[in-house]
Amino acid sequence: MRIAKRTLGLVAFAAALTLSGIAPALAADASGTVHTDSGAPLTVRSAPGTGASSVGTIADGTAVVIDCQTTGDTVTGKYGTSNIWDHVAAKGGYITDTYVYTGSDGRIAPDCTGVPTPPQSTCSTTGLGDAKTCAQAVAYAKTRVHTTNIASYDGWCDRINAQNYGFSASGSETAYVHWTQIPAQYKHAGDQNVPAGGLAFFSNGGAGHTMISIGGGQFLSNDIHGVGTYTQTTISEIKSKWGQTYLGWSQPWFKVNH
Repeated sequence: MRIAKRTLGLVAFAAALTLSGIAPALAADASGTVHTDSGAPLTVRSAPGTGASSVGTIADGTAVVIDCQTTGDTVTGKYGTSNIWDHVAAKGGYITDTYVYTGSDGRIAPDCTGVPTPPQSTCSTTGLGDAKTCAQAVAYAKTRVHTTNIASYDGWCDRINAQNYGFSASGSETAYVHWTQIPAQYKHAGDQNVPAGGLAFFSNGGAGHTMISIGGGQFLSNDIHGVGTYTQTTISEIKSKWGQTYLGWSQPWFKVNH
C-alpha cells in the first residue's frame, strides 16, 4: 500500500472538502521515491507501456518529480497492481507508479496531455522459420481442446506449443530451459499483455510451464483442469493454482529451428 500516515486533522479537512463538493487539487509538480523489489534501477519508457522503448533508468531510492500522470499498461509491482504511469520530465519519459512511493494509491498529479499511445505488442513469426503463422497456430490449438486424460498432453506443455507451430518438439529440455534460450529481442519479461499466438512462460524451481495465448488474456494450457487435458485458462489461475511465478511472454521461437 502506498497510503501514507495522515493526521486526523488532514483527513477531516479532506473529507470536508469532498462533502462540500470541492475536490482537493492535484499538485502541479508532485513527488515520489522509486523503490524496486530487487534494488535494480527502474526503466523509464517513451510511452506508458511495458512494450515502449527505454529512454533511461532511475536508481532505486531516487526521489523524482512527477509533473503529470496517465493510464497505460497494467503492471504489478512493489506497491500493488495499477495502470497509473508517472511522467518524469527530468528523464523525458514514464515510469510505472507501482514502484513509486507517492503517499497515495490514487493519482497525485494532473493528467498528462498529448500522451503517446503505448505500442501494441503483436505476435510475429518473421525470421523465426515457424511452419505456421501466429493465427494458424492459435486456430490449430483451439481444435485440440479436450477435457479427457490424453497421455501425450500430460506434462508436455513445451512440446504442445511446438506442435501448434508445426514442429514435433521444441528442441528444449523443459519449458524453463526454453525461456532461458530465447534471444532477448523476442522476450517480454513480466509483460502480461500477451498477444494471440504469444507464448507465456512460468517458473516453479524446476521444469516450469508454458502455454499459448489465444488473445484477450486467455490461454490454452495442458493439465490445469485435470491431468492430460487441454483447456482455457489465465495467467492468474496458473499462478494461484500451481504456485508458479510468471516470467513473461515470447514470440514463437523454438530451439529446434535454430
